[in-house]
Amino acid sequence: MSQQRIEVTLAGQKITLATSVEHEPLLRAACVLVDEQIQLAIGGGNRSIERASMMAALKIAGDLITLQKNQVQVGASTNVSSDEVTRLQAEIRELEEQVDALMQTLSLPGSPRPIVP
Repeated sequence: MSQQRIEVTLAGQKITLATSVEHEPLLRAACVLVDEQIQLAIGGGNRSIERASMMAALKIAGDLITLQKNQVQVGASTNVSSDEVTRLQAEIRELEEQVDALMQTLSLPGSPRPIVP
């Protein structure tokens, strides 16, 4: 799996990230989602980009938890194979790791330190 560097924009800042070719579309989509949520938080009155980023992370985490709960409920009420549930759980974990890594590398203007979980 070869790594490549891609450039994305989050909160008005260009950021270079490393990813594999097969994960690039997912990472780009994640960046678009994160940027949209940051912009919504800023539009909602959060003047600090750091605070807006934290609010965006909390919103996305809440959405993820809701989806996970729904997945368990749907899996219990349908004939979803355990292999499919395992695959989806692995995909969710991968998305969580990518968002965590992205948030750790996000350098915010005026921020005295990087975001660290």
